[in-house]
Amino acid sequence: MTVVFRALTAVCAVGGIVALLVWNGGDPSSFVYFTVQSAVIIAAVSAVAVFRGVPAWIRGAATLYSCITGIVYHTLLANPSSPFFQEDDGAHTVHNLLLHSAVPILAAVTWLLVERERVRWWYAAAWLGYPLAYLVFAMVRGAFVHEYPYPFIDVNKLGALGVTETSLGFTVAFFLLGLALIGLGVALRRVLTRRATAETPAVQDTAGV
Repeated sequence: MTVVFRALTAVCAVGGIVALLVWNGGDPSSFVYFTVQSAVIIAAVSAVAVFRGVPAWIRGAATLYSCITGIVYHTLLANPSSPFFQEDDGAHTVHNLLLHSAVPILAAVTWLLVERERVRWWYAAAWLGYPLAYLVFAMVRGAFVHEYPYPFIDVNKLGALGVTETSLGFTVAFFLLGLALIGLGVALRRVLTRRATAETPAVQDTAGV
């Protein structure tokens, strides 16, 4: 079951990236987006994990980034009531469904219900390394091209102070999301382990010893 979910996650992530490139005519600028980069990460980690062991902290990090992609898209970018709502011509396309819905759900289910491995709580802080590095990348790139991949880090519209405030908010939110993935993993592991133990029939001593 673990192999199946990991393989399915990798296939959906790669399929989403390919579908996006077909849809936008192979525009390489797609890789500027956190969505695509996180899909590359979860695809690579899941594919490798099919054939060999990958440390739990790496799989947890890839899961977090994929979940960030899905949550931010559906709550902020695709939500008409959000101040960061954006009209998306590809809102109902295959690549959108795969990258923003299917892959994050598969990644979360694999982490929480299939793998259920123990990791240290402080990993939630370490996992922020990539989102923070992405922020630096987006800011440096934006200073040169005067364009930003997402409205909540757009210095042209929000100003430096506005971007700083939203970035701090996202950092706290992503840290809490990482803690939630770890905590839910622990809770589900305990519940499912106890259930499996309770359902295991007791071994009878046929020798009468």
